[in-house]
Amino acid sequence: MTGSQFPREELFAPGHRGCAGCGAAIVARLALKAAGKNTIVANATGCLEVMTTPYPETAWKVPWIHVAFENAAAVASGVEGAVAALNRKRGKYGEEKVNVIAFGGDGGTADIGFQALSGAMERGHDMVYIMYDNEAYMNTGVQRSGSTPLLASTTTSPAGSLIRGETMPKKNMPMIMAAHGIPYVATASISYPEDFMKKVKKACEINGPAFIQVMQPCATGWGYPADKTIELGRLAVETGVWPLFEIENGEFKLNYKPLKRKPIEEYLKVQKRYRHLNPEEISVIQKTIDMKCDEYGL
Repeated sequence: MTGSQFPREELFAPGHRGCAGCGAAIVARLALKAAGKNTIVANATGCLEVMTTPYPETAWKVPWIHVAFENAAAVASGVEGAVAALNRKRGKYGEEKVNVIAFGGDGGTADIGFQALSGAMERGHDMVYIMYDNEAYMNTGVQRSGSTPLLASTTTSPAGSLIRGETMPKKNMPMIMAAHGIPYVATASISYPEDFMKKVKKACEINGPAFIQVMQPCATGWGYPADKTIELGRLAVETGVWPLFEIENGEFKLNYKPLKRKPIEEYLKVQKRYRHLNPEEISVIQKTIDMKCDEYGL
């Protein structure tokens, strides 16, 4: 799927109430372009749900259901089961597959919704789960989540003289999902839209559960100018913070390898959540990233 092959139809309407530079809106727009109109969405509580459906308005042009923080995967499982039952009873609805997609933020996926997600993956439901990762609970005030990176400052992991921001490393959700033995796991970034859309399309076509974790910078929570969202996403990939890869039927494939990784300081220095860091702490983060990149062959 090249730029010229992007579907022209917009299934995610403009005029939603996302912040300027919101990455979650880009996630939804690109994902629906790739999935197509024959799609049903289950959306966990969070930024994406709140900003797209202020009653009586909606930005969604496909069937959509809002569910609680913790059960997007469970509801998507039920929808998928209902679609499968109707297919058995009435025959296939034409030749086009009905795609069941769940959207959840990092808090609603890696933390509150983890049990439901794990169960859905283990049961083998034919569905796609897209985790839009802005690395904190942004909708409720920038609290840390299991996906918040080491030493990032949030309202519940504030940087001070004793505690220097988040004390735990970012939870490795792609590898946790891969450990479930599901047919497809991928990472993506809104700053690489062709790669993301290809992965959504592939995930929809695969028979069985699929999980995509897409990095989406948040101007409000990370503290950077709203017009720098795409630039920050690219820096995350170019520095090795966010490798782009997929795991299909257990086979790992790196999708993009920078000719030369940029130093992590270029990524950190433009974000207020890292402005407290000293050179020693930046060096610790760089070493952590280097170890991860060595593991992935980046």
